[in-house]
Amino acid sequence: MPETMRPVGALPPASVLVTGAAGHLGREIVVRLRARGVRVRGLVRREPGAAPPLGVAWAVGDLTDRAAVRAALAGVDAVLLIWPLPETGEPADALVAELAAFAPRVVQVSSTAVDDTALRQSDPIVQVHADMETLLREAGVRPVVLRSDTLASNALGWAGQLRAGDVVAGPETARTAVVDERDVADAAVSALLAEDGRLTCGPHLLTGPQVLERADQVALLGTALGRRLRFEPVPAELAAARMRADGRPERLVSALVEAALGRRGSDLVTDHVRRLVGRPAGGFGAWALDHAACFPPVRRG
Repeated sequence: MPETMRPVGALPPASVLVTGAAGHLGREIVVRLRARGVRVRGLVRREPGAAPPLGVAWAVGDLTDRAAVRAALAGVDAVLLIWPLPETGEPADALVAELAAFAPRVVQVSSTAVDDTALRQSDPIVQVHADMETLLREAGVRPVVLRSDTLASNALGWAGQLRAGDVVAGPETARTAVVDERDVADAAVSALLAEDGRLTCGPHLLTGPQVLERADQVALLGTALGRRLRFEPVPAELAAARMRADGRPERLVSALVEAALGRRGSDLVTDHVRRLVGRPAGGFGAWALDHAACFPPVRRG
């Protein structure tokens, strides 16, 4: 049986620190917390150009900077932890030590690809998630772990290609039950605001309702846009060269290529979104319809 979360008080947290607050998932979580009247501090590497929404304050710093983490944690009741992908290779020890010292409620976003029986995970990205789970556990932090499947918002990265034509080219990736990031955000907020003892540490496995190949996603997006889109797999080496040309860090490029080559497909579909949120998870087709405006028409001439 999963371990029950440590009690942190009789009332839901009044102030939450959201790491990765400027990302697609982080922004969705911030919006939902504010809708519930929760004060939010968003930890970001660089302050966004626009002023934060009412009730939100930016904390500028890096999760590997102990002083920045300590300042960001001051006065918060709960933390939504999204540890960055292996872009820097910096250890998480300082962050974990500060979380253990401040002892807030912690909700960690991890990956459904984590294999609890494996000595080493399939690729560096999954390994980062698994290592963070272990570090937090061993430090006595006892987070609520939300293992998320592939986020639908990853498809937003295709906008540039679809501005140029009807082909999405990239490395073939493992099939997964792609999950709407808004469902993950709703689950995260439920975990952050759960009453004491009402939620186990998990892991909670958050998936969409349907297992999809990359080509399936592209086809569903095409239906939403009223276009005949197709997916064109390319060799990993070519995909890596294109990512480097786009300015992505070498460590991240290597990790993404290893993930594309080494991660096995998954047929896992769960009802854990419904358990946490009270409704079923949405499908990728509905996500595509809701985000159609994010994909501009083909640029002609």
